[in-house]
Amino acid sequence: MAQVELKGVKKSFGKTDVIRDVNLQINDGEFVVFVGPSGCGKSTLLRLIAGLEELSSGEIHIADRAVMDLPPSKRGIAMVFQSYALYPHMSVFHNMAFSLDLQGVSKAEIHERVLAAAKILQMEHLLDRRPAALSGGQRQRVAIGRAIVRNPDVFLFDEPLSNLDAALRHDTRVEIAKLHKQLGATTVYVTHDQVEAMTLADKIVVLKDGEVMQVGSPMDLFKSPANEFVAGFLGSPKMNFFEGELTGGAGTDQGHFKGEGLTLSGVRLVSTDKSVGDKILLGIRPQHMTLDSDGLLKGRATLVERLGTETVVELLTEQGTSFRFACPEMLDIATGQDVSFSIDAARAHLF
Repeated sequence: MAQVELKGVKKSFGKTDVIRDVNLQINDGEFVVFVGPSGCGKSTLLRLIAGLEELSSGEIHIADRAVMDLPPSKRGIAMVFQSYALYPHMSVFHNMAFSLDLQGVSKAEIHERVLAAAKILQMEHLLDRRPAALSGGQRQRVAIGRAIVRNPDVFLFDEPLSNLDAALRHDTRVEIAKLHKQLGATTVYVTHDQVEAMTLADKIVVLKDGEVMQVGSPMDLFKSPANEFVAGFLGSPKMNFFEGELTGGAGTDQGHFKGEGLTLSGVRLVSTDKSVGDKILLGIRPQHMTLDSDGLLKGRATLVERLGTETVVELLTEQGTSFRFACPEMLDIATGQDVSFSIDAARAHLF
């Protein structure tokens, strides 16, 4: 397998900048997930690595080789798309073997590679079937098997689970995670689903408008988001934000906040360029709030969602700010009820 390195990568379509000066290193054997909202450039960045799009400027290296001038077939990559793109008239075996046949690989080696991939994916019993006789999850496994048989340096996945229903998406996600552990392959995976990103990735790359917002392990990004966008994008339900002002701690990493009836000291200050008196946002995750009859944060419940594994309550402050509280317990809270919360400053953030 191999590492992937991006240096000053840019891509423009006409006057529109889609990828803006991306620098990134993906280590050998690492599972890296590109995540972000629709239109952020994550699929374009993957296609640039694959050679399906031409760079406007910058360099891409795979296995210590510059690949900017190489076609996709020479880059040592295998790609799995959102669409399975299987040949309907071919059996599963021949779909998986087709690319090897084009390369002139011997029939004996083709047979060996296909059987090995089928065993890894637990689909030996499907090899004689045609795609029409397979479920969506089985078709996606065939597409993954077709990539495995090529023995690539790097696997590239472009939203491979988007066409599956929720239960099948979970099962296939587990299979991909097991596959990565088994093969130890360098993998780049694109998704807009933060659950996929958090559960699969060794390293997450959060993108917005073609720029990298933050790179790090899932829990690093969850616990220490670098900005308001990352904080709001990762986590479910999404992080709550309250407007207020910075009352102290400017220029340090521990700020003091006042707003929405709250006064908090020693809060992680992300926006270190702020001055005392500046407007600032307090971020706190719905799971990091505590029900407290003497709490300073007060809200009126507008919706209560009892999901079995957790209860999610939507509330409004007196100032009209919407926020959420999440708890793994079954709560006796009714719509229209006034509720108070306390907030642990050590688990909050200032942006």
